[in-house]
Amino acid sequence: MKKFYLSLLIMSSATFQSQKFPDLKAPVAEKQEHIRDIHGDKVNDPYYWMIDYFKKGKDSTKVVDYLKAENTYWQGMMKDTEPFRDKLFQEMKARIKEKDESVPVFKNGYYYYTRTETGKQYFKYCRKKGNLTTPEEILLDVDQLAEGHAYYSASGFSISPDNTKMIYGVDDVSRRQYKLFLKDFSTGKTTDLGIKNTTGSATWANDNKTIFYTGKNPETLLTEKIFRHTLGTDSSKDVLVYEEKDKTNYIGVGKSKNDKFIMIYSGATTSSETRYISADDPNGTFKVFQPRMKDVLYDVTPLEDKFLITTNKDALNFKVMECPLDKTGVENWKDFIPHRKDVLMEGISEFKNYLVFSERQNGLSQLVIFDRKTGKKEFLKFDEAAYTVYPSGNPEYNTDNFRFGYTSMITPSSQYEQDLKTGKRTLLKQQEVLGGYNKENYVTERLFAIAKDGTKIPISIVYKKGYKKDGNNPLLLYAYGSYGNSMDATFSSGRLSLLDRGFAYAIAHIRGGQEMGRQWYEDGKMMKKKNTFTDFIDCGEYLVKEKYTSPKHLYAQGGSAGGLLMGAVANMSPNLWNGVISQVPFVDVVNTMLDESIPLTTNEYDEWGNPNNKDAYFYMKSYSPYENIEKKNYPNILVTTGLHDSQVQYFEPAKWVAKLRDMKTDKNVLLLKTDMDYGHGGASGRFDYLKDVALVYAFMFKLEGINQ
Repeated sequence: MKKFYLSLLIMSSATFQSQKFPDLKAPVAEKQEHIRDIHGDKVNDPYYWMIDYFKKGKDSTKVVDYLKAENTYWQGMMKDTEPFRDKLFQEMKARIKEKDESVPVFKNGYYYYTRTETGKQYFKYCRKKGNLTTPEEILLDVDQLAEGHAYYSASGFSISPDNTKMIYGVDDVSRRQYKLFLKDFSTGKTTDLGIKNTTGSATWANDNKTIFYTGKNPETLLTEKIFRHTLGTDSSKDVLVYEEKDKTNYIGVGKSKNDKFIMIYSGATTSSETRYISADDPNGTFKVFQPRMKDVLYDVTPLEDKFLITTNKDALNFKVMECPLDKTGVENWKDFIPHRKDVLMEGISEFKNYLVFSERQNGLSQLVIFDRKTGKKEFLKFDEAAYTVYPSGNPEYNTDNFRFGYTSMITPSSQYEQDLKTGKRTLLKQQEVLGGYNKENYVTERLFAIAKDGTKIPISIVYKKGYKKDGNNPLLLYAYGSYGNSMDATFSSGRLSLLDRGFAYAIAHIRGGQEMGRQWYEDGKMMKKKNTFTDFIDCGEYLVKEKYTSPKHLYAQGGSAGGLLMGAVANMSPNLWNGVISQVPFVDVVNTMLDESIPLTTNEYDEWGNPNNKDAYFYMKSYSPYENIEKKNYPNILVTTGLHDSQVQYFEPAKWVAKLRDMKTDKNVLLLKTDMDYGHGGASGRFDYLKDVALVYAFMFKLEGINQ
């Protein structure tokens, strides 16, 4: 069967593509010898020089010139799609309600919400005192602040306990390095606190004048230090209250929901540690809750009479334990919700009278209400085959109302409030799709592909009614598959532009995520990483076998670590895909993981391994997309990146594309789009990102001969 599809694709490929794209000359990147010599393995990396912009900044014009040449090339190759791309952009934008408002969230006497205005890219952060009929107070007009900026992100809005001040962070470069600002509501004055290289948020102590924040290393972007700042003092004199020496850990600081504790969290993939002080004593010394333990993760939830601990100690899928407020060592922990082999415990939403547990079973998210007085449990029930449910907007501790979000591939994002006492459920808001949307016109299914080792891999799929399963229709298969991040079934109004033109859209819930429990993640990382790639290929082959599509109509998409997936499957099974979309892709695994000066490298050792270890090095080398390019045919490929990307540096996709151009033997299209203004997350405006979506769709539509 596979040989038939292979020959079909090869026969059609050359003639099929030549009619679609102009015959323009692609850029040819210069080669310079650069030898990597480690573990007795010598490798020449002829495109290593592309790191120069990262190392030297604006002094490296050669790198920028090359990226601009690639931009000129993709623009020329896709020029005839410009009107269609604009049509797609306008079509997707027209479904979004421009003048809109979030569901107000109550906290400490005020209702907080954001609202957007027609024609504006950003939003206004607002509040009303006591009830929703009182006058509106605009706390921050981000539309106004973003004027004149190609990129602008305001985040971490943190209100002082007395409701008179706010700290927020600003990143106007797209490197996720935030400066902190203070706004005094009584005067309307905004002050630059002189604090930069932060995560963009701050935590208030209960004295209304002390904040804690997380500092980043400006070179590696690692979160390394927690500082204490007193308003009105020079930020250069801020007190260092914690420094993380383990460069594989991420750290952060926050406040417990009941406002009793300031808590510092330090954690990697396999172990963690928490420190805490009373929020009433900001100058106190942080206590270690429980010293870090090998291969044990734990997360602390303070209640008024005890601590709850969500942990994987002797519990692969995590369980909930409890301990007294004054005896926090592990020897005092005892089971509260025991471990279950078939249920992943993901988190706790705590309230004075109730707890709500976020769990995952059979690949689906679920919420369980727990009455703290009676111990009674209640599962929230939903009807669809594949869906996502999650806590949403619950900052208040002293309430019996619980809010949660719900969505599926055919149900727009919805926010509900459930009275935990009576069980009454109220729909507060559902995403409005302008122009009319009827979910009855679409079908969603949950499928299972069988991996080569016999494992069942879930697939969520959506398509418009009338989609024929005869192998002749196009299908876009998406996945991520890393860090234990589960890619759940969600709705996208933009995706309707794909479905309405005959595409099906599917998510492969491959190993490396955590959809099927913690073991699902363990089996897709480190020395088992290749399961992620073979699972995705097996899902693609299953969809072909079941005639949802065929190789000449099958497309693959992934970003960041999912971009690594795209590079790997393009190497391992190039004839299965007509097109591959690889966004901000992590494709130069070995070289990046060997260079500790590159942002986030050391944080990633628990995910990929440390290549200074010989076994890890050769295993990484065996799958790294850049290392495994061969002289053979590849599918059509669209690659996107950002010059200021903080997570995956621009030079990884640039090197990968240059080497692919040099090695591949086909005449299929290979495009590299570098956004010179943005970083990992793309455009900051609420509509601009749709231009990138339109480009991705137009790329596939062009290959399919769809032009309207």
